[in-house]
Amino acid sequence: MSGAFGKCFDPNGTRFGVPTYPWRYAPDGLATRRQLRARGLRPGGQPIAAQVLRPRYRRGPLVAYLYRVDRAKPVRPMTARKWAALAKANAARRRCPECDRDAGYVIPTSLGTCVTCAYPEEQRAA
Repeated sequence: MSGAFGKCFDPNGTRFGVPTYPWRYAPDGLATRRQLRARGLRPGGQPIAAQVLRPRYRRGPLVAYLYRVDRAKPVRPMTARKWAALAKANAARRRCPECDRDAGYVIPTSLGTCVTCAYPEEQRAA
């Protein structure tokens, strides 16, 4: 067993407190949040069942928490009010605070305004 593999293999959970597996070696029946979401599921309040570690050079390992698929619940559907709230939030991200127009795109937080307001001299030249 290689050194990196051995450091990440703890199926009993004695070293890390939770069963730990190397990257891509998790047993069937366990999935990450993203994998559950791709199946139309969510953890549903269940505790973490295991974790997957991926060692990295000169840094701490990457950790992915695993949940049991058989205890996962279906994703709650979006209601009309949730859709409306999401549309309102996205509209606010598109409105420029300086000229108060809809920019047609999400305004970058690095600029804080639309491109036209951030670089007015370049817009005049064009």
